[in-house]
Amino acid sequence: MSADLGLKQDNELLQLVTFAISEEEFGIDILRVQEIIRIMPITKVPNSPPSVDGVINLRGRVIPVIDLRKRFGMAVKEHDNSTRIIVIEIHGMIVGFVVDGVSEVLRIQSSTVEPPPPVVAGVESEYIKGVGKLDDRLLILLDIDKLLTSEEIRHAQ
Repeated sequence: MSADLGLKQDNELLQLVTFAISEEEFGIDILRVQEIIRIMPITKVPNSPPSVDGVINLRGRVIPVIDLRKRFGMAVKEHDNSTRIIVIEIHGMIVGFVVDGVSEVLRIQSSTVEPPPPVVAGVESEYIKGVGKLDDRLLILLDIDKLLTSEEIRHAQ
């Protein structure tokens, strides 16, 4: 599977990790996910961008953590038993993204994915690779490489 989710080939099967933020369901290419962990203590970092929650120590490695609710301008929610951190490699760095909960691993045909409309679920369309149609629900496919701002990347390095 290509890193760009292969939206050009109608018969390609996309493997996605799906997760929830608020009432919306999102998906990212499973090949980009290193691991999914339970929420753990996050150390705040002074003067970091608003969406950066801080850093965690994951097996001796310091990893920046970004809250996708904050990144997307959604209401902040207390972490609970469903909250997870999805650990992803992005721009040559390891970064954790806080999500409300991880749903499942899905396989969908790329032919069911449509280009994003200008605005979807309050998330700016530049982060959206497409919208997948799954029976009675829609899955917003995120473009991981466009998710971080240059300021967030600077603080993560």
